[in-house]
Formats: sequence, C-alpha cells, structure tokens
Amino acid sequence: MKYTTVVVDDKKHCLEVMRQMEEEFKKGNEAFFVKVIQDEPSLVLRVHAVTILADLGGEAAIPALTDVLLHDPDPLVRHEAAFTMGQIGLTSGVKGLEEATLTDKDPIVRHESAAALGSIGSQSAKLALQKALKDPDALVSNSAAASLFNLEFLETFSIGGTARDRAPRP
Repeated sequence: MKYTTVVVDDKKHCLEVMRQMEEEFKKGNEAFFVKVIQDEPSLVLRVHAVTILADLGGEAAIPALTDVLLHDPDPLVRHEAAFTMGQIGLTSGVKGLEEATLTDKDPIVRHESAAALGSIGSQSAKLALQKALKDPDALVSNSAAASLFNLEFLETFSIGGTARDRAPRP
C-alpha cells in the first residue's frame, strides 16, 4: 500500500469519498472502508476510514489495519489504527500491535498499541508488554503497566477470551 502525509489531496474528491463513506457506513460495508485505507492518499480519508472500522470492523479489516499501523508515515493514522484494533478486539491483531508497541518511532503510537493489547486481553501479549515497561516514555510504560494489570485481572478471575468475546451481545 502507498501511504502519504497529504492531508487533503483533492478537496472535491475527498468530499465525495466522505459522502460515500456515510452511505457505506449505513450499509455496514466494511470492505469499502478497507479499500479507502488501501487506496486513498489523503490522511483525512484514511483517519476517517480507520475510525469507522472501530464500529464495523471484523476479521477482514485486521490485515489492512495492521499494514496501516506498521507502515503509514503519519503517527495520527497509526495511532487510530492501534485504537481501532483494540476496539475490534480480535487476537489476529496482537502480533502487529506487539511490533508497534516495541518499535514504532512515535510514543503516542507505542502507547496506543500497548493499550490496545490490554483491551484485547490476550495473554500472549505479556512478553511484549513486559518489555514495554522499560520504554523511556512514561506514557508508553504506564500503558504497558495498565495493560499487564488487565491481563492479570483476566487471568486471576478466569475471565477467558478476548475483548470481543466479553462484549455484550445484542
């Protein structure tokens, strides 16, 4: 995927895509938002598409969100991808979140990735979170500590599964 740091490349085009996003959100068309993430150079469109996937996203969105998390040049977009992956709550996002927690150059992305790992609740994230306790940025190390505490809570009280498993069903 080709990502840029252009906020709005073509205003008319961006407004039209935003209008389409509203229509596709009403339809629950997850694939449309994954395509926007993959194809649109505009930072505004990518951020909007990523945040909408927090409501619509499922397993099909995780590869695109992981790619954004690990490769988008803009920390805002990477941060939103981490947040969205935590909201979706699927363990298929854990490996990418672990990598971002430990290697992203921006502390806000490392922080949100660590927080997302705690939200997902997968015990497999413990090692990465323990390493993140040593992050020089307090926001990151504190997020890692909070996430480790959440994992301990889930394990201590035998609350199994991930965030998605624990979410109330309609």
